[in-house]
Amino acid sequence: MDQWLGMLRSLAIYHNPVTLWAWRGFYREILAPGDLVFDVGAHVGTRARAMRRAGARVIALEPQGMFARYLRLTLPKDIQLIEAAAGKADDMAQMAISSRHPTVSSLKTGFVTDAADTPGFAHVRWDKTQTVRVVTLDSLIAQHGLPAYIKIDVEGFELEVLSGLSQPVALLSVEYLPAFAELTLGVLERLEQLGTYQFNPVRGEREGFLWQDWRDADALRAWLATLPADAPSGDLFARRVT
Repeated sequence: MDQWLGMLRSLAIYHNPVTLWAWRGFYREILAPGDLVFDVGAHVGTRARAMRRAGARVIALEPQGMFARYLRLTLPKDIQLIEAAAGKADDMAQMAISSRHPTVSSLKTGFVTDAADTPGFAHVRWDKTQTVRVVTLDSLIAQHGLPAYIKIDVEGFELEVLSGLSQPVALLSVEYLPAFAELTLGVLERLEQLGTYQFNPVRGEREGFLWQDWRDADALRAWLATLPADAPSGDLFARRVT
């Protein structure tokens, strides 16, 4: 029962016409028709559908069995679904599942342990585990080509995902959680190893870019340092500077 309640909760929050419309408009501003994109952590498919409606060719990854089954039944047929997580090596791994709050299911053990005492997570319980397949971004690129954009939303596992990428990509986004600032800083360091990037945050599901200009890594670090632990989460976009 809890799993079905979790599914319904996710659909109510993320899979609604207003959110889909907002993200479709947003992606039309940053993607070109025909762009190849990877959606890592597709969940209920809101972003994958929005990117497709913006004209992109979408490869969607979702490791949670219930959500993968839902996506297989409901995604447009021209979105390719891969039932897998992304990580630093092609492997199998144990995912901690929160039945009632499946958006925070995670492959990162430390995230699950630390979240119990973190603002916004005290009510969450990770009550199940699931063995999932893990692939690397490099292996996806070898099979499908270099994407114009990679969206990563994997609840604390972002650095491991980027550890499986050995070349820069033009545009990426990762979820940032103010209560886990050290994870975002680790992601930032990894991106600096891959190339030179500028950054712009998006808060929430419908607001668009926070800044009118794209800023460098030092400006991003300074901004992150101002965020209280209970500040809203969002997406951090990184644009490669050529």
